[in-house]
Amino acid sequence: MERNCCVTTGMFDGVHAGHRCLLRQLRDEAARRGLSAVVVTFARHPKAVLSPDFRPRLLTTPEEKADLLRAEGVERVVTLDFTPQMAALTARRFMQEVLAPLGARVLVAGYDHRFGHARAEGFSDYVAYGKDLGIDVVQAVELDSPAHVSSSVVRRLLSAGDVSAAARLLERPYRLAGRVVPGRKQGRLLGFPTANLCPPADKLVPALGVYACRAEAAGRLWPAMVNIGRRPTLDNGRDVSVEAHLLGYPASEAGELYGETVALHFVDRLRDEHRFPSTAALCAQLADDAAQVRQILSL
Repeated sequence: MERNCCVTTGMFDGVHAGHRCLLRQLRDEAARRGLSAVVVTFARHPKAVLSPDFRPRLLTTPEEKADLLRAEGVERVVTLDFTPQMAALTARRFMQEVLAPLGARVLVAGYDHRFGHARAEGFSDYVAYGKDLGIDVVQAVELDSPAHVSSSVVRRLLSAGDVSAAARLLERPYRLAGRVVPGRKQGRLLGFPTANLCPPADKLVPALGVYACRAEAAGRLWPAMVNIGRRPTLDNGRDVSVEAHLLGYPASEAGELYGETVALHFVDRLRDEHRFPSTAALCAQLADDAAQVRQILSL
C-alpha cells in the first residue's frame, strides 16, 4: 500500500483556472493533515470510451498534464487507462479498488464533480462510502470567476481562433508542440523560412489563421509568426499545415530543427488565411504580419 495521501480525481484536461483552484485546495488540505497531495487522472478522455464516435481533441497530452499538475504542488500523478471495465465501477467500488489501495485518507471532490458508473451517485454518497472505507471526503469550493471556466469552453475558444480568451481561462498561453518535419521549403524562397510542425493526432489545433506566438526551439524562446492552414496562394491543396517562422532565428540553421520538437505558445490571432493575387502581395503581407508579431510581443 502507498503512503497516506490526500487525493482528487478527474480528467484535468488543460489544467485551467478552475482546475488550479481545486488543486490549491488539495495542496492546502494535504499540508494541513500532513499528507502527500495526489491526483488520479486518465490518459484517454472518458467520453471517448463511453461514446466511441466521440473524438475529443485534447488540450494537454498526458505528459504535459502531469508537468502542469506537478507545477501546482502535486507530489504524485497517477495516470490510469480509462477502460469500459473502469467505467462500469460504481463510485464505491472506485473508491475501494482504486483510491484506497493508493493510501487515500482524504478525497477532495470538485464542487460539481461526479464519478462512478453513469455518474449516478453524488457527494453525500461519497461521504457515506468514505466513512466505511476510512476516507474523509471533503468538497472543494467553486472558483470565484465571472466567466464559466471548463475544458469544453477552452476548446470552443481555440476552435474559433480566440487564443487570447483561451489563455485567460488557462491562465497561460495555449501550448502546441510537434516534431519538425520537412516541408516544401517555399517559405525559404519567399524570405520567411518556416519550421513545419507535426503535432500529436489527438491534440487540438487552433482554427486556421495567422498567429503571434512564442516558440520553444534550440534551447530558448523565439518570437514566432505562425500560420495554420492550407496556404492557398501557394496551392498547398487541402492539407492543413502548422508552420512557424521564428523571428531572428538564423535561416542558415533552419534545417537543424528537423526531427526536433518545437513548442508554440499562442498569444494572439492576427488574421484569417486567404489567397493573395501574387507571391509579391503575400510577401508584403508576411512582412506586415511579422511587424504585428513584434508589436504584440513588445519587441
